[in-house]
Amino acid sequence: MPFEVIPAIDVSDGRLVRMSGGGTVPLDVHGGNPAAAAASFVASGATRLHFVDVDLAHTGVATNLEHLRAIAALGVPVQASGGVTSAEQIDALIAAGAGRVVLGSAALAARNTTERTIASFQDRVCVGIEASGSTIRPRGAEVELPLWDTLLWLGELDVSRYVFTEVDRVGMLEGPELDGIWALATHTGKPVIASGGIRSIDDLTAVARLGGGVEGAVVGRALHEGLNLAEALRAVG
Repeated sequence: MPFEVIPAIDVSDGRLVRMSGGGTVPLDVHGGNPAAAAASFVASGATRLHFVDVDLAHTGVATNLEHLRAIAALGVPVQASGGVTSAEQIDALIAAGAGRVVLGSAALAARNTTERTIASFQDRVCVGIEASGSTIRPRGAEVELPLWDTLLWLGELDVSRYVFTEVDRVGMLEGPELDGIWALATHTGKPVIASGGIRSIDDLTAVARLGGGVEGAVVGRALHEGLNLAEALRAVG
């Protein structure tokens, strides 16, 4: 399977935004229209999109489903996220067109519920690992979990894939955390999608060269600020 470069479409209050250390920053590119940004990425060759309902992450309510529907209508698979912690949220995102949903790291604090969710949704969910060093530290949640202890437990479950985010690098354009990505893929033996800090084609090729189950990378800010998706896809293809 070719390495995927997956553009991120972060949406808050119906508008395209980007994440930063201090919260969200509205984007004027594509007039702030999430579907227009998504259509541009598809025209440049994207074969999957990553949709983030930022308001869902903050409030627990999916308020941007119409934008997810519009993006899913473009005809490429959509991976949806937004601090997802419940089966009801997963159902809502899938009903709006998501092909799969990222189970947020905060959900991992409730092990019994997580086990039921993974068993129920199977490959329609992937598990988000929001890491800060050796700790899982979900953004916007007062949850801290030991990384490797949690991974040992998850290793007993039928997890389809992981989305690894180095939370301290999100929106910072400081480069990906290659050691953490490689360690997660090697330790779990499951496909891993990297996220956080990617700023250039060199960063993407460095992630792609990790191999060993690292199947793609989510890229947000860099693509909205000049990184050429078509050139990036050629570089890792």
